[in-house]
Amino acid sequence: MASVLDISVQHHTANRSGRDFVVGDLHGCVDALRHLLRLISFDPTCDRLFSVGDLVDRGEQSEQALALLDKPWFHAVLGNHEDTLCAVAEGRLRRQWWYGIGGGWAAALSSANLQHYAEQLRTLPLVRVVGSGPERFNVLHAEFFGTDAELDAGNFSSKTRQQLLWGRELAMGKGDPQRQRGLSLTYCGHTPMRDIKQIGSQVFIDTGAFGAGGRLTIVEPKALRRWSISVEEARAEGAAALALP
Repeated sequence: MASVLDISVQHHTANRSGRDFVVGDLHGCVDALRHLLRLISFDPTCDRLFSVGDLVDRGEQSEQALALLDKPWFHAVLGNHEDTLCAVAEGRLRRQWWYGIGGGWAAALSSANLQHYAEQLRTLPLVRVVGSGPERFNVLHAEFFGTDAELDAGNFSSKTRQQLLWGRELAMGKGDPQRQRGLSLTYCGHTPMRDIKQIGSQVFIDTGAFGAGGRLTIVEPKALRRWSISVEEARAEGAAALALP
């Protein structure tokens, strides 16, 4: 599903004026995000929120999740579900296949609207690198085997790109964490976990917000803090009435 428009790696300087957070796979669960942003007293003038991708599908608020791309404080990487949306918009994949993995929300979307979303999503990088030296952390969707230098180079083969978007070797115990020596702490999603879990250099923060018993998780890398809530709990707390920053 590669596209010539793919952006490989985007670097961000360390945040000296505010805090940085990373959120797990949203999958259209924006009400849970509203609650968590209020809980952490998120300040859009100086704080930043990085996303491991998969903004859309499965949850009820995919279009609201896509609207986050217009927020200056929100920085997402491409997830496999966004990549699938783009493939459908570009005529490389049938809509029915996408609907089978949660894209049914888009059944009523016109081809023009779908194309608009695809154009936005194609501006997202596969990897975001935040800071440098000991305080550096990486954000990507699924998995990467290699060093920081290899990640920074961004010369990803089709196989590596597939791993960045769809890989589960590490999460399923089939990938060797030693292949990640020289890789800074790397936040990822894609594979739902009961709780945050570190394997090798990667920290899996997708806690299945869209599913029964699942929760949306936000972490603050520098402070090693975390917050989680289910969509149901967030709505019971009045999250639907909260404005996003």
